[in-house]
Amino acid sequence: MTAMSAEERVSLTTTIMQVLDEWGLQSEHIVAVVGLPDKTPKRNIRKFREGASFPDSTVVMEHLEHLVGIITSLRTTYPMNPQMGTHWMRRSNRLFNQRPPLQVMVEDGLKGLVEVRSHLDCTYDWQMDDERSGRL
Repeated sequence: MTAMSAEERVSLTTTIMQVLDEWGLQSEHIVAVVGLPDKTPKRNIRKFREGASFPDSTVVMEHLEHLVGIITSLRTTYPMNPQMGTHWMRRSNRLFNQRPPLQVMVEDGLKGLVEVRSHLDCTYDWQMDDERSGRL
């Protein structure tokens, strides 16, 4: 992700928190999915909901980049029914060994985010294939 202003970071945090809340993630799961330090207090999660921005760290920004890609892909996949994205995220999926995508993201961290994003966003997956094969 490119450098963002303080206002842009607050806006991004608000949007991400709204989606994570819609998906039903608990505070400890939000910590894992966003890439926050393991010992992040629950009160910090509440502050993110109330207008504080996520830390400007490389790890967090990498996680957020994938979350934005997942959210965008769900919105384009289910443009007429946004609740379907939430349903898809919570439902067991054979491609993830019968684990719901949310579980993959929580348990597998960044690797899980990349897996879910690659499944939803074929253009991202193609880009990754090109990078792995040295075509870029």
